[in-house]
Formats: sequence, C-alpha cells, structure tokens
Amino acid sequence: MTLKTIYPVRLTACVLLLFLAYCSYAQNLDQYEKREFKTDEGNTLPYRLLFPENYDKAQKYPLILFLHGAGERGNDNEKQLVHGANMFLDAQNRERFPAIVVMPQCPEESYWSSVKVDRDKRPMTFNFDYSNSSNWPLEAAYDLVKQMVGEESVDTRRLYIMGLSMGGMGTFEQVYRHPKAFAAAAPICSGADVAAYDKRVRKTPFWVFHGDADSVVPVKNSREIVEKLKTVKVPVKYTEYPGVNHNSWDNAFAEPELLPWLFSHSRRRAKL
Repeated sequence: MTLKTIYPVRLTACVLLLFLAYCSYAQNLDQYEKREFKTDEGNTLPYRLLFPENYDKAQKYPLILFLHGAGERGNDNEKQLVHGANMFLDAQNRERFPAIVVMPQCPEESYWSSVKVDRDKRPMTFNFDYSNSSNWPLEAAYDLVKQMVGEESVDTRRLYIMGLSMGGMGTFEQVYRHPKAFAAAAPICSGADVAAYDKRVRKTPFWVFHGDADSVVPVKNSREIVEKLKTVKVPVKYTEYPGVNHNSWDNAFAEPELLPWLFSHSRRRAKL
C-alpha cells in the first residue's frame, strides 16, 4: 500500500473516531431529561433534569441548581449543558454523590442577575443593583426548585447552588434573595452587589473561584465580595488561579474537593 492510500484511510479513521466520541457525548447528555417550567406570568423556562442512578423515591436526595453563563443563553434546551454537565455524569461522582441536578436555560434577551454590563471595556464593567426585583428567569429557577421539592424526593436540608460567569452572578443574587434556602454555594468567575450583601447570608458557606487573568469579568469582583463575606462572618473559601483567563470553571470543576465540600454542608432547616 502506498502513502497516497494510507493517508486517506487514516484520516477516515480519525473522523470516524471523532464522530463516535461525539455520539457517546450526546448520548451521555441525553441522560438529562428535557423539560419546561411555566411561570404564572406565562413565561417558559427550559431546563434539563438529571436524576441519580437507580432513583428511589423512598430515599431523600440532595438537589443542585446549576446556572450557566451568558454564552449558553437561548431556548434550545441544549447549550446550558456545555459546561459542567459532564461533571455530574462522571461515574465516580454519581456513585459518591447521588443527587438531583437541575440546569435551567436563561433566555437570550435576559440575564440571571440584576446587573448593567458595559461591554465596551475589557474586562467588562458590571454594576450590580439588588434594590430592584430580580429578573424573572432567576425567580423562575427558584420556583422550579420549589416545584422539585414538592414533586420529587428532595432532601431540603441539602439544596445547593452553583454557577459560572453570569450564572455565578445569579448564584450570588439567588442566595441574597433567598438566604434560608441553600446549604452551600459555589460561584465561579462572577461578582455580586457588594454593598447589598449583609449578615442575612451567614448560614450559607461559599467557595468562590476566579482566574487572576480574567479578561471578561474582572477578578476584583470576586475579591471584593469575598472580603465582604468575611466582614459579615460568612464561611467562605476563595481560590484564585494565577494566569487563568475567564474559563476558570475548567479549573474549578477539576478541583477534587469541590463536590465533597459542597455535599458536606447541610442546613438544620431550609425555608423556601
């Protein structure tokens, strides 16, 4: 066989392997059920739902609300799985930390958090303002959690929230708006209304992540809210990655202690 015939055979094999890997990836993500949540005002929030393996309604399971970033907004009920979904599909994680995972999708025209964004600068400028009502997708995500509590076998002492970028901003705001609900929170490369945050959130531990070379969301956003959390006596861990840009979620998801830390927390009583 000549080199001219070997090359296309190898290329075809590589394409086939990539196709099979993509099919396997898509099949894995199909384990997240496609659903929609309808609000009383007539809005629709698409979401994906992952149940523990061998889900047994006779048991109680933790629930994780995961909020995606701005790039995954839309209404296809697909893009919100791009970052983070595979972490919860990992076989070892599913065995060690069986949980109900809820991943809603924010519409393109909205935002999880109450913030004005100046995109003309790099990093961008974010002006948070919790004095107004929260955006409807954030409140709908919370109402969705309440619905899950009512319909599924959820341990209300162990409700957790995570989010990256825009979703991290939503994580901070959700805890502020509903300080008695979540047992722990993990916001990544985001920020919050530092002036608004106060002692009402004392019983929700945080693990905050950011890259110090973030060219989209300035690292000072996380530094400032972490200092505020310390001031109001909130249990907080902060991990800052040297030289890491906006995709610090890759580092955070690779932290071997992230899920053990998250699942180690519980509330004596959650108030929804």
